[in-house]
Amino acid sequence: MLCPARVRGLTQLNISCGARSLWAMNFHFLGVFDLALEPWYIQFLFITRFYLTRMHSSINSDLADLLPDNDPQRVLLHNEVHARPSQRIRLPALVIYVVVINAGITREQECDHLRCLPGQQALMLEQLQNNFLRLRLPGYTLRWERHTEFTRYTLVQHLPEVAQLGATDPELLSYLELPRGWLAGIPGRTFAAVKLALVSGDLNQPDELLMQARKWFGGNPVVASLIGREGHSLAVTDFMLRPSGFERMLVIMPADASETRAGRISQRLLEIETYRLMALRGLPVTKQLIPELTSAEQQLAEITAQLENKAASDQELLDTLISLATRVERATVEHAYRFAATQAYSKLVTQRIAELWEQALPGTQTIGVFMQRRLSPAIATVEATAQRMSYLSARVSRASALLRTRVDILTETQNQQLLEKLSRGQELQLRLQSTVEGLSIAAISYYVISLLLYVSKAGKAAGLPIHPELATGLMVPVVIWVVWRTTRRIHDKFFKSH
Repeated sequence: MLCPARVRGLTQLNISCGARSLWAMNFHFLGVFDLALEPWYIQFLFITRFYLTRMHSSINSDLADLLPDNDPQRVLLHNEVHARPSQRIRLPALVIYVVVINAGITREQECDHLRCLPGQQALMLEQLQNNFLRLRLPGYTLRWERHTEFTRYTLVQHLPEVAQLGATDPELLSYLELPRGWLAGIPGRTFAAVKLALVSGDLNQPDELLMQARKWFGGNPVVASLIGREGHSLAVTDFMLRPSGFERMLVIMPADASETRAGRISQRLLEIETYRLMALRGLPVTKQLIPELTSAEQQLAEITAQLENKAASDQELLDTLISLATRVERATVEHAYRFAATQAYSKLVTQRIAELWEQALPGTQTIGVFMQRRLSPAIATVEATAQRMSYLSARVSRASALLRTRVDILTETQNQQLLEKLSRGQELQLRLQSTVEGLSIAAISYYVISLLLYVSKAGKAAGLPIHPELATGLMVPVVIWVVWRTTRRIHDKFFKSH
């Protein structure tokens, strides 16, 4: 029985800790209730816990009032680093890892499939909105993770202690407690599937462990690495597909290895395989695109050669170049994302391999060396094709600029010729105008003299002493000079204003 003094001491300790850490208070209560207490003690402790909880909430509320309103993205970005924590795996364990391409697959479909698991009929779609979900099921745990292009399902099941190094594949899978047909019913198309076994072993003799591990891979050539600076784990795989559709990986660790270390190692190995396959998705695209790029480059070379031929039709060259540019830009738009994704996934593979801190075993390739020799050429081919397509697009742009320059020069030449023709026409018009100008003066003078003759005759008829013909004859030089002078003044005034 607990004495009142000890209860007071624990209560004071809980009160002092409650303002700082409600978790510490709960820890003390759990420790106290393991003892036999009288009912009034229990009631007293529950009341104390109630007030401490309210005090803790009040303190948090007061602290929250000290800050301005949160940015809408603060909580989301802050929690991003905690979005996909590593698993805790206790040895021995079996990890069933399935990756499916989720193109055309909705969260609703994936949620419906997850509801088929035991006890998950009430699973809500809102629980899948963060793209991560961990389900604790009888005998195993299941992680669901949705990414941009794929969704992965990771099932971790603790195995009986008899499941040690040397166990056969059927022996390991016989412990699997999934509903029948659940894996085959996962929405999507399978892209990666791995069976990863984690067992304990004596790493003081890694060569012997490796010999035993080879049996589980059916005699296939394997790659193996000691993991960590101290070589605390041994990872073995052959990267081969079995008739079942699964690959196999084996991790051997000391019996006292921590659960977090086992979870981190398994996650890195599985991510290496996932990102390796995702990086290689650009290789089929590259092989399909190479003949098209070769044809486009040849056609561009022909167009460039024809640019030197002045007899070639600019309209035909322009039509051909526009068609070529359209093909190149369409290919760029269709495949730019895949090429960029290949580079990103390749960097992730390199990063995950570096995080393993591999050490080589005599006569066996490490995972990193295997990836470098087998994956690097494919990635280099994809990157070279992406660069080649970029260069081709730039060359098409330069050819377009050259053709545009040629057309501009031709247009300017034609405009210059047209202006010269207009100038010559104006000069001819001026000459004609000068030629006609004398005739115009004579015609105007004739009409003016005719008017003067009529005026003189009218004056004579009115009784004035005028001889019409004589007066008109005397006025002819004067009229001609006045008309000429007036015409010159108008002519000079017009050209001066222009």
